[in-house]
Amino acid sequence: MTIAHEEAVIDAAAVDAIFAEARTANSFAGEVSEEQAQAIYELTKFGPTAFNSQPLRVTYVRSDDARAKLVETLSPGNKAKTASAPLVAVLSYDTAWHEQWDKFLPVYSAPKAMYDANPEFTATTGNNNAHLQAGYFILAVRSLGFAAGPMTGADFAAIDAEFFPAGDQKSFLVVNIGQPGPDAFGEAKPKFAYEDVVRTV
Repeated sequence: MTIAHEEAVIDAAAVDAIFAEARTANSFAGEVSEEQAQAIYELTKFGPTAFNSQPLRVTYVRSDDARAKLVETLSPGNKAKTASAPLVAVLSYDTAWHEQWDKFLPVYSAPKAMYDANPEFTATTGNNNAHLQAGYFILAVRSLGFAAGPMTGADFAAIDAEFFPAGDQKSFLVVNIGQPGPDAFGEAKPKFAYEDVVRTV
């Protein structure tokens, strides 16, 4: 039992499943139903984003053809586990996320003008906030009892060309999802201690 377990408002089993005992899996088994895939997003969407912008887009890769094309874009160490994972998600951000302002923040549209005037700022904001949502996506996967295998070892320009040729989305993460398979986990790697990374000023 750690101080996190003692202070958490969720029970110890949930703390372990989502945080303390959760590991990145390298092999996968089982199935992920459409209902479970929907539930992952239903939890993810509650994560905070600037102006409630929600720029994250999720592409679930289920068909054999799409899976084969995705696998070709991955680094060698990621190919086999992605080919066999029950479900794979490509996470991206909507490059025109600010154009939906009337949907995500209709009561306060004044800030939209600064994004209209600065495409680079718009892209940075979309990318940063989608990454924030990606953290919630992984926690959502874990909260449903699955293991997540997030990967950045990929040619994301090639993924974009294959899956988002219109340029309306920019990918940044591939996540394998499923029950842990045989030998899914190596030896646990060390984590930094509180005193190594936290200071109070």
